[in-house]
Amino acid sequence: MSNVFSFTGIIGRDAEVRTTPNGQTVLNVTVANNIGFGEKQQTIWVRVALWGRRAEGQLHNYLKKGQQVFVSGELSQREYQANDGTTRSSLELNANIIDLVGKSSAAQPAQQNYQPKQSAPIQSSYPANDDYDDVPF
Repeated sequence: MSNVFSFTGIIGRDAEVRTTPNGQTVLNVTVANNIGFGEKQQTIWVRVALWGRRAEGQLHNYLKKGQQVFVSGELSQREYQANDGTTRSSLELNANIIDLVGKSSAAQPAQQNYQPKQSAPIQSSYPANDDYDDVPF
């Protein structure tokens, strides 16, 4: 494969698994990738398809909205006519790799107000004088 596109992103909606009329299994998921910084930041949506035996397992149970994933595969761009008659394009990735990265944002527990315990000040075992100022580094 000469066209390899790899990125990390956040799943936009739960993965779907279906079987084509010729009997092949395909797992489809849409992944958002943020590019740029600040006011110029944009979100690019990539439609990801995983085919065959890799799509038949239990991976779809873990590919839920908000989960961060690493995706790698062959990227293509498809143009289509929208319902309003405009020509649109979508990025599609025929995936070789889909790996879970980190925790799902939906699965993270609510943060509790953490108050660290107050402890006694740390006592230094070094002398209080400034004889260390003449060290050459």
